[in-house]
Amino acid sequence: MEKRTIREFLSDYSIWLFAFGYFACYIPYSLFTKIMSKGLLPSLNGETMAGFSILPVTALATLVTMIVLISILGWWKYPRHSTVLGKSIPHPTKWTILSGLFTSLIIGTTTLAYTFEGLSIVFAMLLMRGGVLIIGPIVDAITKRSVRWFSWAGLVGALIALLLNLTNAEGYQIPLLAGIIILTYLFSYFMRFQFMSRNAKSETKEVNLRYFVEETMVSTPTLVLLLGIFALFKGDIGADVRLGWTMHWGEPYLWMLLLIGIFSQGTGFFGTLVFLDKNENTYCIPVNRSSSILAGVIASALLALFPGQSAPPLSQLIGAGIIIISILFLTIPPMMQKKRKLEKA
Repeated sequence: MEKRTIREFLSDYSIWLFAFGYFACYIPYSLFTKIMSKGLLPSLNGETMAGFSILPVTALATLVTMIVLISILGWWKYPRHSTVLGKSIPHPTKWTILSGLFTSLIIGTTTLAYTFEGLSIVFAMLLMRGGVLIIGPIVDAITKRSVRWFSWAGLVGALIALLLNLTNAEGYQIPLLAGIIILTYLFSYFMRFQFMSRNAKSETKEVNLRYFVEETMVSTPTLVLLLGIFALFKGDIGADVRLGWTMHWGEPYLWMLLLIGIFSQGTGFFGTLVFLDKNENTYCIPVNRSSSILAGVIASALLALFPGQSAPPLSQLIGAGIIIISILFLTIPPMMQKKRKLEKA
């Protein structure tokens, strides 16, 4: 076997580098969101903050971060372009528009899921991450991607972890709105993975980056637009969104809302690059989910350091542990296969 360069090595395991970036962003993202919703920041004086009132500022911060990040990386060259009034303008296709619309729902529902009182970071993650883990082999079957035996074994582990927590007495105390939000999150991922599997996940870097930029240039502006529409609604949700657009500017806690938006874009950036890896979803999704579950457990432990906060129940930690074991079972065989191929090369 010829000696590989550092660049070739990093290319072979780039998915794990992206997973680490996702992990590093997810800890502060989930922790800060919970701190704001619980009113734990000293400048909040113990006042809790509704999830929909958090979203406007964080969505704007996510949008600005997206524009700056893609510009710094020079990735505006990858999407398709059309000439308008003599200028070359990047634009998405119908598939990346649809994918971006569902991604905007994922961004919003992820933040909202961490704002409900009585719904811990770890439990919310078990429902969302475990659900997406289950979706992986289903989407692979629909899009006719080869599903290997250890993918189904990992699926069983995820189901056991979810049932363990759902049979716990606390598992049934999920607010109706939280349940709707989590179902929206899972359905959006189900649709997004199908568009992604059919139009990207290529061995060609340019194809994946084209899809990434086109989807991103739709998702974050759409979320901001949706929140503008929600502000016109009557009722509690409309009132919370209106407050979110008007009350935070000039407040001493604004910096944390901006950081939530920045780290949210970080999770979207690295997380999407993991999903776009050429391997089947039953490989890429566990890599992504393992990063977020570990980050969620760490964020929950950090949250427990605040006065009046407690560590997650043992059942939730056991459930997270089972999912992590399932993820290891899913990811180690593909890595061994890749290693054998490299040794033969």
